[in-house]
Amino acid sequence: MKKFIALALAASALVATALTVGTTRGESAVRASNGSATSLISCGKTRTIGLLAPITGPAASIGILQVHWADFYVRTYNASHKKTKFKLMKADTQLGGANGTTEALKSAQAVSGNAKVLGVVGPAGSNEVKGTTAVLKGGGLGFVSGSATNTTLTTDGTRAGYFFRTVPPDAAQSQSVSRYIINTLKLKKVYIIDDQEAYSTGLADEVEAQLKAGGVTTTRDGVSQQQSDFSSLIAKIPRDTQLVYLPWQLPPKGQAFGQQMKTAGRGTIKLMGSDGLFDPAFASVGSNVYDSFFPIQPADPVIKAYRRTHGGSGDYFGAPSYVAAQVVGGAIDRACKDGKASRAEVRKQIVKTKLKSTLLGLPVAFDKNGDMVKRPFGIYQSKNGNFVRVG
Repeated sequence: MKKFIALALAASALVATALTVGTTRGESAVRASNGSATSLISCGKTRTIGLLAPITGPAASIGILQVHWADFYVRTYNASHKKTKFKLMKADTQLGGANGTTEALKSAQAVSGNAKVLGVVGPAGSNEVKGTTAVLKGGGLGFVSGSATNTTLTTDGTRAGYFFRTVPPDAAQSQSVSRYIINTLKLKKVYIIDDQEAYSTGLADEVEAQLKAGGVTTTRDGVSQQQSDFSSLIAKIPRDTQLVYLPWQLPPKGQAFGQQMKTAGRGTIKLMGSDGLFDPAFASVGSNVYDSFFPIQPADPVIKAYRRTHGGSGDYFGAPSYVAAQVVGGAIDRACKDGKASRAEVRKQIVKTKLKSTLLGLPVAFDKNGDMVKRPFGIYQSKNGNFVRVG
């Protein structure tokens, strides 16, 4: 009987692990990587940082910007350090793909299973962060995102001490958006369309609640990230609507929506996107397009250096990923002072991060939840096909 109970308990434990990770493969990855969470490894001359980003797929246009900026951090660091170097283990998450977070989970398993990886930059999307948390935590990895903004990522207690971000949460973004709509644009009728993903629905919920509290009449709708023909959705938008709010992640979709609005004779209605749509593709729709975006300091020497090596483009969506790499790299350096480090030591060093000056135009330090202590958001308007800060 005792043997039967012991076997039953063991089976229950295995089932629980499988449910947490979501697949048998995920369960194996967590078990395999647990041993490296506190295990010391020799740092050597070259240290490895994991990078989880949408390198291919629907969001590749913004994912590649994060890759470029993370690469730029590594190149800059390696050029200025003789005794130590960094390299990136890049893994493709395919944000917005038809398989949901399946690819992100596979990539997280690969990164977590590589004992040389001491810390991670990414994932990019809030839904990807949620989908990979069990694997990354199971491997003892600290992970720092340069774009995941869903408020609950740092308030539900699930990732405390493991997850950090170098962008403000939607709680800050939503306030900037609603205040600008109410106080500056002075609008009264807003149509909100989310893209049915965690990032989008969370931000839409917060903006909607704040607009209603401010006396604005709102209508709520949703659309799949896979959809490209928005004609039936546009037909539902009342002609007296003053602004359509699109907290979407994929710039080509925002551009297509704006163009189809014009085709339907509704091009005079203002559009406002969120950080995921901060891209020339969305800005090209016209001067009635607005967007909320991360704090960025274009005059920062690092941004100027990046632009010189990238044809004059700032690729600003990816810039916070440079700071995320800077955070992880600094933590690894401090943990490796004695020549050895564990993932647990790197996490503790991430917590202690204090960057006095960054390309964000503000210092970076984290609160107990993993959010930056200072976290403003800006409002931008399209002018001549580029976004210019207006609020």
